[in-house]
Amino acid sequence: MIAIRSTHYPDNLRGAGLDFAVLDEAAFMEPSVWPQIVRPMLLERRGAAMFLSTPFGRNWFYELYCLGQDPAEPDWAAFRFSSYDNPYISREELATFRRQTPERIFREEYLAEFIEDAGRVFRNLQEAATAPVGAQPQAGRRYVAGVDWGREHDYTAIVIIEAETRRVVAIDRFRGVGWALQRGRLVALCQRWRPALIVAEANSIGAPNIEALQAEGLPVRPFTTTAKSKRHIIERLALALERGELALLPDETLLHELATYQLERLVGGGYRYGAPVGGHDDTVMALALAWYGVLYGGAGVDFA
Repeated sequence: MIAIRSTHYPDNLRGAGLDFAVLDEAAFMEPSVWPQIVRPMLLERRGAAMFLSTPFGRNWFYELYCLGQDPAEPDWAAFRFSSYDNPYISREELATFRRQTPERIFREEYLAEFIEDAGRVFRNLQEAATAPVGAQPQAGRRYVAGVDWGREHDYTAIVIIEAETRRVVAIDRFRGVGWALQRGRLVALCQRWRPALIVAEANSIGAPNIEALQAEGLPVRPFTTTAKSKRHIIERLALALERGELALLPDETLLHELATYQLERLVGGGYRYGAPVGGHDDTVMALALAWYGVLYGGAGVDFA
């Protein structure tokens, strides 16, 4: 009998002994799946196991890989192959992926490398924090704003980027005030910087605020956040910071939220981006929306 089981609920795997087990995408399983559940099921029949996975940091899967590299462990063997070893993948397509993908993701997903800080999304933050504090609006310059809404537990964050020099010039972050006051605060900031484009999150509470701002004549474009669209803007931002294409203000809140922002690999193979439990990502999202506006703010772009 050949059976295919999910590890979403590891205890459901328990049962009769096994002759052979294949743990696919093993690095993203709970660490207890192998030693506490699968391995005991192989014991009676002296069964074997194969672990297949994209790396995800130096976790328990990495430790098993090291066993396979150790000549003192003859029961184990380890092999590593990158996408360049696959004869069915074109080198031209890999070159395109490398240009468009943050380095950490490319190294893990395509080069099959074990990276110590897996889960960390943004790099080179201190090197990027070079935008001058106290910048003043300059006539003839194009400014783009990003807005992430919040009220009670989350903050509303506004980030403004000077498009030509690609540097952050202003950040505002607040919570605990009503929608009218929040819009008033945004309007006041826009009266000072006069952005050519404001990219604002449209989900739930964002939609009525955007409509009210558009009625006041502000150049607001709605952005609907989904798992796919969020991944797109976050990875574009991560790529810009890696390549030194965007200068950040040395704002402690912004740098902290960027430093702690996480990537979680889902069992189904996708990603989920977000702040750690108990943390915030309001300035991260506002910055990502503003940067998205800088890159794709031309006529005809669908921000939904």
